[in-house]
Amino acid sequence: MTRKSALPLAALLAGALVLGGCATNQPGPKQGVGTILGAIGGGIAGAQFGHGKGRLVATAIGTLGGAVLGNAVGQSLDRADATYAAQAQQAALERYPSGETIEWQNPDSGHYGSVTPLRTYRSDGRYCREYTQTVWIGGRQSEAYGEACRQPDGSWQIRQ
Repeated sequence: MTRKSALPLAALLAGALVLGGCATNQPGPKQGVGTILGAIGGGIAGAQFGHGKGRLVATAIGTLGGAVLGNAVGQSLDRADATYAAQAQQAALERYPSGETIEWQNPDSGHYGSVTPLRTYRSDGRYCREYTQTVWIGGRQSEAYGEACRQPDGSWQIRQ
């Protein structure tokens, strides 16, 4: 398959996924958030491969794959899970040195995960951190990569 023919295929696959998503029974907000975050993470991961149009195709494939995975994870996480994960993420970004992992667990659902800050750097005068996040749901592991930058008010803003 040539690079020129791969792009229309990726667009066709994206359309099929979008239409398939319309057929589900009223997805909740966590599914939507999971889809969006998964798409962003997958797009970032896909952008690391290829050159020129090949990079575009890899980004599209990564975005689609991340969206599908994020949708499934979002469907399974409840508010308590998300709260535990967010608290761990905040603590990791705020207090943990690079490479040290903080874990969380929801005793009610049995879901658990971890956040590991990677490197700290400055961007546009702000401190930023890269991190990985892992979530285990029903014996299945999902991983994501993210970046966050400290805002003037002290909060962390996820970069897209």
